[in-house]
Amino acid sequence: MTSPILDRRLALVGLSAAALAACGKTSGSGQGGAASLPDDMSLGNPNAKVTVVAYASVACPVCGHWFKDVWPAFKAKYVDTGKIKFIYREMLVGGADEVTAAASGFLLARCAGKDKYFQMVDAIYNSQPDLFADPHGVLLNIAKSAGMTEAQFDACVRDPKAIDALQKRVDANAKRDNVTATPTFVVNGKALEPGFHPLGDLDAAIAAAQSAKT
Repeated sequence: MTSPILDRRLALVGLSAAALAACGKTSGSGQGGAASLPDDMSLGNPNAKVTVVAYASVACPVCGHWFKDVWPAFKAKYVDTGKIKFIYREMLVGGADEVTAAASGFLLARCAGKDKYFQMVDAIYNSQPDLFADPHGVLLNIAKSAGMTEAQFDACVRDPKAIDALQKRVDANAKRDNVTATPTFVVNGKALEPGFHPLGDLDAAIAAAQSAKT
């Protein structure tokens, strides 16, 4: 279920996404992904030879599974050591409830600031599956943990300019690497099959990218 506040916000700006396999599906064409964009949220070594882009939604259960079970080891092995640059790109996928929760989660993470963005994303993923039952309550508690008041949270998730910017990012992200499902990982411009990937799959893709660069 979604809160009346979040429903009104989505109706106001017309955020949209198409339901699909994995967690959600969008359509588009294009390729690339390794070059940084002005609105990208990234971690790791900005000068690394290998860039891993994750197209994901904070309301995607498969993405949640990956970020809970694989991300800690992946981050320790590649991000914290400076072996790669990691870029997270926001997607809105699934049904209305999933889009509502994801949009509000991404708006909250952005409002928290770049230094807290990934902390907020981690907290949202770790809130699944409670997020699906009470997105407003769960996200409000996460916002409060970051020092925001309820009024600040409500203003954040109802900001028309921020919502419009989010939709534009999502539309561009879908087209950039022809993203059709979440999560989708792109390693130096080469997309892996959409869906959950254990660490070994990413090890192989990163090793291949490193080898191609030498």
